[in-house]
Amino acid sequence: MQKKYLFFISAFLLALNFFMWREVFALNGPKYLKVDFLNVGQGDSAFIQTPEGHQILIDGGPGSAVLERLSNVMPFWDKSIDLVILTHPESDHMQGILNVLQRYKVENFLWTGIVKNDAENKELAFLLEKAQAPQNSFLAKLSNFRPTKVVATSAGKEIKAGGVLIDILFPFENLEGQKIKNTSNDSCVVAKLIYGNNSFLFVGDISSVAEKQLVNSGENILSDVLKVAHHGSKYSTSDLFLQNVKPKFAVIEVGKNSYGHPTPETLQRLEKFGIKVLRTDINGDVDFVSDGNNINLIKN
Repeated sequence: MQKKYLFFISAFLLALNFFMWREVFALNGPKYLKVDFLNVGQGDSAFIQTPEGHQILIDGGPGSAVLERLSNVMPFWDKSIDLVILTHPESDHMQGILNVLQRYKVENFLWTGIVKNDAENKELAFLLEKAQAPQNSFLAKLSNFRPTKVVATSAGKEIKAGGVLIDILFPFENLEGQKIKNTSNDSCVVAKLIYGNNSFLFVGDISSVAEKQLVNSGENILSDVLKVAHHGSKYSTSDLFLQNVKPKFAVIEVGKNSYGHPTPETLQRLEKFGIKVLRTDINGDVDFVSDGNNINLIKN
């Protein structure tokens, strides 16, 4: 029996040693930004890991599939996420976020703060209120527990995570507390992720109307990778927008649907501009790494 215990203790210490040295090598190795567009079906979700190890989730897709995808890109023992960005509170972006808020400790939560009176948004409000509540238990004090910081955002806000910058480009006005009966796609958070000379543009479900507003605003929307708006809807990804973004890669987050996404019109426009198109319904998870000068697509 004693030998059995010694065997398990030795195995545990060996595993601990392995993980410790793996972290040491990771800290001393090359510094990369990793961006994973997750295959969550007919919805959006992207997981970002900065060179310093910050973890950022943009949207959560239409259900619990995001939990399985996160388990593939995060260590099994890691149950916290530094920042969650919800582009807009619609099911195909938000349902998975509800699951994440129940399974992970979210340090910061960023969204527009608009109010919508349906069951899912009421659940979101409840979960955010719970996450913001202070905890006075012994374990919470021991772990230096901090409530989730919830921030309503609009154009002009910046988030810095080590050498990575997230520049919020849209919406132009502060929408916090506004009641919107039917959440407009043109109230989405649009964010540009910048690392060195490389950039990724996340546009939620905005239409060509908001795209034109962004172009006319004079914001620098030039980006290497474009997350295509609204799963490839024909009402987004206009010629004008593509002429100004000039992406090398376009990622369409899409699953089985009855809307005809991605539409032939959008695919034709992307082809016309010579942009490499990647689709989560065909390619599965779409993963990129960047050293700040070059972006490489990881082959699955």
